Amino acid sequence: MNSREENAMHTHAEGAARIGIGDLRGEIVGIDTRVPLLDGTEKPYVYLDNAASTPVLRGVLRAVEEFLPWYSGVHRGTGFKSVLATGIFDAAHDAVGRFVGADLARNTVVFTKNTTECVNKLSNRFCFGPGDVVITTMMEHHSNDLPWRKNARVVHIGITPDGHPDLEAMKRAIAREKGKLRLVALSGASNITGLCAPVHEIASWAHAAGARIFMDAAQLAPHRAIDMLGDDDPRHIDFLALSAHKMYAPFGTGALVGPKEFFEEGDPDQVGGGVVDIVTLDRAVWNRPPHKEEAGSPNVIGGVALAAAAGILSSVGMEAIAAHEQEILSYGYAKLKKIKGLALYGPTDNLEEKVGVMAFNVTGMHHSLVAAILGVEGGIGVRDGCFCAHPYVKELLHVSPEDERVFTAEVISGNKSHMPGMVRASLGCYNTRGDIDALAEMLERVVKGDYAGTYVQDPASGAFHARGYEVDFSRYCSLATRPVQGREHSEAS
Repeated sequence: MNSREENAMHTHAEGAARIGIGDLRGEIVGIDTRVPLLDGTEKPYVYLDNAASTPVLRGVLRAVEEFLPWYSGVHRGTGFKSVLATGIFDAAHDAVGRFVGADLARNTVVFTKNTTECVNKLSNRFCFGPGDVVITTMMEHHSNDLPWRKNARVVHIGITPDGHPDLEAMKRAIAREKGKLRLVALSGASNITGLCAPVHEIASWAHAAGARIFMDAAQLAPHRAIDMLGDDDPRHIDFLALSAHKMYAPFGTGALVGPKEFFEEGDPDQVGGGVVDIVTLDRAVWNRPPHKEEAGSPNVIGGVALAAAAGILSSVGMEAIAAHEQEILSYGYAKLKKIKGLALYGPTDNLEEKVGVMAFNVTGMHHSLVAAILGVEGGIGVRDGCFCAHPYVKELLHVSPEDERVFTAEVISGNKSHMPGMVRASLGCYNTRGDIDALAEMLERVVKGDYAGTYVQDPASGAFHARGYEVDFSRYCSLATRPVQGREHSEAS
């Protein structure tokens, strides 16, 4: 990459160097946005759904705006804009690799749509054979479970009563499956309890058994420093995936990091333009990674945004971000523990092992009703449901097999009214004690029944909405054409 491209790629980092942890709130696009409430007033939105998707950092937006005049097709164009865009896009791959401590001499970074596509790609590219085993945990997001089920026999490790992965059971399973075990796949941090797995320790167990390890870092990357370690280190992370939209760069891309030699072998899982060196009528010669794995026209803007976000977070300091979130998380639990009638899930004391996620329920109230009241009457954005981790949530809620059979049949018939779940408030690097105060104050009102609306449940989605309350969304965004009341309980990676 020449000096012009280097400067363009790192302009965002120079700006980020002037940003401290205390400045991050002001760096969030839309932080002062006001939203309508049931009583006809408006108030600044309190966003506590960062585990689902984060807002955009102004530095990321600036990097995208700086790049847009130079946007062009990459890798094959000969004009100035194409050459410049190609250099910047390729440099974005390297920036993401450095962010997670990858050895770029031996590893490659593949850009995808999101973490979900990363896991599916890796599962498809692993060339599993009959009897091959993948070990994962009951805690996983569906995106780090279902793709493995397609191609291998999956062994699910259970949890301890407080929500941790059962590490002794995992160690026994790894030893038991030695010879058949190809991969251990686990999340770096849970999107339900926020618990961080001892990935490097588990990696050493997997490698001793002749297997590799994959870490779903979608929930971990915005909150903690990640180091994949050197490829020769027995604690090395072989494969890692993350998503830009959980790292304050919601422009639609994900990244899969892994050994170049792995992706050099075999056929790509998607074929088309860009993945080949040459094609005849009876043969295709594949390009080198990462191009081999990035079929079609890539999301160049998404790659630039992700690299910018990685640079900004690194410049602020992941240690500073972790310390700030720990302080807010500790304050949050101290407030929520004082509210009678609130059930909290997962550990609430040893917070060093958690990222900023608080899952709870109000006793005697449907989780979707609580979430609806928080949004409509408090202007607080949370999430409810099973968060694309159904087995983990049901285990934490102690759902009986009989109850599971009943509501599963109801869901299949189109009725989600009795689907179990929780409410989740999740923190970002910019959240403050004031956000927690707003949540706690509104929850105290909910517990006391001090809310104004009459709420009706939509059986098809399970969601509640306030009767007679509709908002003209076109007042707030010209792209909105109709009011929306129901919603599906899903969460993408």
